[in-house]
Amino acid sequence: MDDRNVGYAQGIGSSDIGTFADNLAESLDRQMKIAFEPEERKALRRFSSTEVAGLLRVSTSNLRNRHKDGSFPEVHTDNRGHRFYTAQEVDELRNILERTGKNAESYRPGRRDGDRLQVLSVVNFKGGSSKTTATIHLAQRYALRGYRVLVLDLDPQASLTTFFGFRPELEFAEGGTIYDALRYEDQVPLSDAIQKTYFHKLDMVPAGLMLSEYETETANALARRVQPIFAERLALALEEVEANYDIVLIDCPPQLGFLTLTALAASTGLLVTVVPGMLDIASMSQFLKLASETVKAVEEAIGRRVTWDFVKFLITRYEPSDGPQTQMAGYLRSILAGQVMTEPMLKSTAISDAGMTQQTVYEVDPGQFIRKTIDRALTSVNGVADELEQTIQMAWGRR
Repeated sequence: MDDRNVGYAQGIGSSDIGTFADNLAESLDRQMKIAFEPEERKALRRFSSTEVAGLLRVSTSNLRNRHKDGSFPEVHTDNRGHRFYTAQEVDELRNILERTGKNAESYRPGRRDGDRLQVLSVVNFKGGSSKTTATIHLAQRYALRGYRVLVLDLDPQASLTTFFGFRPELEFAEGGTIYDALRYEDQVPLSDAIQKTYFHKLDMVPAGLMLSEYETETANALARRVQPIFAERLALALEEVEANYDIVLIDCPPQLGFLTLTALAASTGLLVTVVPGMLDIASMSQFLKLASETVKAVEEAIGRRVTWDFVKFLITRYEPSDGPQTQMAGYLRSILAGQVMTEPMLKSTAISDAGMTQQTVYEVDPGQFIRKTIDRALTSVNGVADELEQTIQMAWGRR
């Protein structure tokens, strides 16, 4: 009998599915090792003078002159005399500008005395709305801008964890994920699950399949009146490490379960991603209605209101030349007014092609793309991040 037809004759069982998973995991592990040899871990590229000037908000001539007068240390230079900087070197320049620049505070945009930790949940009811893509690009942009960033992967599928070069089914099969800091028995401090990444000033807490157990365990814990309840567990866990960070970004699962509610209750701001299509907007409407009703029940359980400094809607996978999308984006703006971000995240071959190798537009070598394509993607992502950064700054009472 042809092996390809075995499934029809005998049926495909759970052990077969397990074999599929094992084969895929082994293959993916090999591909990751090939992609990141020789270090077998992701590493961050160097950044050009133009990119660094944009990150530091100085002119390229200022950057060049600072090197000439010796106030900036020398960095790697290619055979054409062009300077390239590591993320750590960019941060060193920021330290120098903070000490010697005219507007010292502008070079350190993070928290100051009295500012509370900004915890942003990226949410949507529906998969495919670019939640993970938005989360990782925002996290990396803010780290490059000088913020101390922590990312939490709260989706058991662990896409964000994989994006950072980890293999959750291999590296965290026995623990070391956000689940350990949220579970109801043998809970560990959040700091025990924090992983340093290849990105300067950017740490993460990974996810894994065990995180799906949190949904069932929470239902049981509520029945047994276990304290603290789910709505307080993440907020309490973050208290241990909040002095170490300016911004926390949470990639939530695409459903309104206990994991998402745990994130919402701990957040100071929400970013709702939405593709500008009728079905996606209808799904988001259902999500918002259900979230409103469920959060009210949470408020009764914890005896306080759940409030956020801001709720923003980010239009994703946007194609300006697509007439129906443009209409739906305009419809959203007319209904939700100032809550919809001005800058959309464009649908881009540069973003999707980079994602094929678990990279972002900040990580890929710009030379691998047509200049117009990568510039368009970077302009879009930077525009989104910068607009949201202004919202964060306003939440701190600045700008």
